[in-house]
Amino acid sequence: MAQFTVLTGRRRIGKTSLVLKAYEDTPMLYFFVSRKSEVELCREFTEEMVNKLHITPLGQPGHFSDLFAFLMDYAKSTPVTLMIDEFQNFRRVNSSIFSDMQRIWDLNKRESKINLIVCGSMNSLMNKLFRDDKEPLYGRQMGEIKLEPFMPTVLHDILAEYYPAYNSEDLLALYLFTGGVPKYVELFIDAEIFTMQDMRHNVLSKNSFFLEEGKKMLIEEFGRDYDRYFEILGLIAQGHNTRGELEGIMHAEIGGYLTRMEHDYGLISKHKPMLQKSNNKNIHYAIRDNFLRFWFRFIYKYNYVIEAHAYEKLEAIVADNYTTYSGHVLEQYFKEKMREMGKFTRIDSWWDRKGENEIDIIAVDDIGKKIDFYEVKRQAAELNMKALKAKVDRFLTVNAQFTEYQSAIKGLSMKDM
Repeated sequence: MAQFTVLTGRRRIGKTSLVLKAYEDTPMLYFFVSRKSEVELCREFTEEMVNKLHITPLGQPGHFSDLFAFLMDYAKSTPVTLMIDEFQNFRRVNSSIFSDMQRIWDLNKRESKINLIVCGSMNSLMNKLFRDDKEPLYGRQMGEIKLEPFMPTVLHDILAEYYPAYNSEDLLALYLFTGGVPKYVELFIDAEIFTMQDMRHNVLSKNSFFLEEGKKMLIEEFGRDYDRYFEILGLIAQGHNTRGELEGIMHAEIGGYLTRMEHDYGLISKHKPMLQKSNNKNIHYAIRDNFLRFWFRFIYKYNYVIEAHAYEKLEAIVADNYTTYSGHVLEQYFKEKMREMGKFTRIDSWWDRKGENEIDIIAVDDIGKKIDFYEVKRQAAELNMKALKAKVDRFLTVNAQFTEYQSAIKGLSMKDM
């Protein structure tokens, strides 16, 4: 029986590399959907079939549906693995390809031994193609894989292997600038860039790969309306993280933009204090991706400095703000590390309505009836356990269900990374 897998993940996450590595010892057809005519794509795909499987469809197919039907039929006798990369681009080539594929798949899937893998880097379109019940391919996939960035432990292991003399500042910088995205990590490792100072200089220098990366990633996703999306992301990156603040600055209603960026594009996440019941109050928005958070905070905001080729000035701006900025990233680092450990059932933060009391991390084990409260600072000397205890007392007065849990108050700093 045929298999159909959808592989998704942000750009540079390594989708193509993963599949090519997994099937390196197995004959596999690789179709890349570039923005060419359907006839030209079919010519390229036919050439791939001749080179890999030594088979040639009758005539010279000018429609992808003919090639796909041929392969589905061929796989009834000979198993075939087919990867279609940048699958969403078929919409630009010929949007009827999706309905044609649905018809051919439904007619042949029980007899055909094809292993179909499709992947794409445009999150919104891939979501629409396979999760919108109005789309022809809705529900046809038998499996979905979403690739995520490297977790903190993996970044630690990579840095330890290539630069044993690293310190916590270097590890935090690798997490801050790359967010665990394999391509970005690879760029640093291949260039033997291992220290915080060298990473920062590389990201902000003339002709840096990273300077245009944010725009290249998102401008196609957003289309002609990208300016408004960029403005919202830029404001969130600067700390204007509530809808009221954003609409007050922009003098516009942006609920639709926020919803699309959260659900369609997967770019932002919505946070509320732990255990808050209402979904409409005290909500903070954050950019999910570490690299994009940095890019909008410093590169997008100070693009005028880049246009003036004042790269040293830009690096000085980042250096002046780095301690404060990286302190916030450190909180996210520890949250991800805790999730990686798998010992807690809930990991979140808490703050009151007035913003007078805030707890950086609360980690709950509902099974073992334990709750840990953490303050996070770059330097251990800055931790204030007495102040944290007062905040915890305040939290417990409004969340009495935890009074029976075994609790602990702890501090985390860069030495705990």
